[in-house]
Amino acid sequence: MEKIPFNKLFISEKESSYITQAIASGSIAGNGRFTRACCRLMEERFGIHEVLLTPSCTAALEMAAMLCDLGPGDEVIVPSFTFVSTVNAFVRQGAKPVFVDIRPDTMNLDETLIEDAITERTKTIWPVHYAGVGCEMERIMSIARGYDLLVVEDAAQGVDAFYNGRALGSIGHLGTYSFHETKNCTSGRGGALCINHPPFAERAEMIHDNGTNRQAFLRGEVDHYTWTGLGSSYVPGEIVAAFLYAQLEMLDLIGQQRREVHQFYRRQLEPLEAEGFLTLPSIPEECTPNDHMFYILLPDRETRDGLLAYLHSRGIQAVFHYVPLHSSPMGQKFGYCRDDLPVTEDVSGRLLRLPFYYTIREDEQLRTVEEIRRFAESNVLQEAAYRLSP
Repeated sequence: MEKIPFNKLFISEKESSYITQAIASGSIAGNGRFTRACCRLMEERFGIHEVLLTPSCTAALEMAAMLCDLGPGDEVIVPSFTFVSTVNAFVRQGAKPVFVDIRPDTMNLDETLIEDAITERTKTIWPVHYAGVGCEMERIMSIARGYDLLVVEDAAQGVDAFYNGRALGSIGHLGTYSFHETKNCTSGRGGALCINHPPFAERAEMIHDNGTNRQAFLRGEVDHYTWTGLGSSYVPGEIVAAFLYAQLEMLDLIGQQRREVHQFYRRQLEPLEAEGFLTLPSIPEECTPNDHMFYILLPDRETRDGLLAYLHSRGIQAVFHYVPLHSSPMGQKFGYCRDDLPVTEDVSGRLLRLPFYYTIREDEQLRTVEEIRRFAESNVLQEAAYRLSP
């Protein structure tokens, strides 16, 4: 039986050529031609003041925490339903996560709960755009202005997705992107910091380049470069940028293909939603997603886990995530308990992601859907037998 993987890397015809060109340039340490091309493409396409490539989204998040001057005693409002990098970035600075529950429709930070979580120690709000569907950024930015808070968008899954016509990652004071191999376009690993608040730009360049003013020196703005503040080696190599640029050039084609995959799953699974066996993704009218993933919500954890095991037995690699951060060992160190965020706990136990990648074939999608139908039918029969049993 042919296995259907959860993810499969998409490579166009240009990556090898661009990597060869980068090597031929004689300089592959970073900040070269392809790095500049990647940043310029994103700045122009997404309306961002300045973009800096990073070795990962984690690195971009760490830079954001440094730019926000987060430290001991500070609090950050953030969802628990996210990857650990979101929170590690500021916890390592000494700041405390204030976990807020998510919306049951989009799995995004519930904007109606933010104000109740604000204290005199709150410094930033970190919304996470789950599945490339935008958070309610208009309300979040309004709250931030009212309380003089900074907003950092974790748009790791949101490259080329939009909210009210604005690119995710371009709305908050800072934004972050991921180009991990599981994302729509990739460089294997890799990320970017989006600087939307111009006063951050100069310091961001310094943090990005080991805490020095090297970029100002290269532009001829100073006669030598030196250590000017805290920073780290957040510049990716030029080969990574060359690979990424080939992918970024394909954004429209990638987006179109993934939209077709997403729509096919939705059409095929709508009858099961009508029967009440599962719930399909919800996309608010103001959001234009990038079709990063396709997930389903099952009625309960037992059904989810049963379907997951069944699909694996049929060679179909579906996955689940996330284990909520508030219920983790680290979350408990911050005083949280498993039942503190009921929506997060409920959703994380019922969500299942289906195989989704650029080159997935319709027959592979159809096989996945048919196996889900078989499992659903067997569940109905088992429940009927249980009800009839003495």
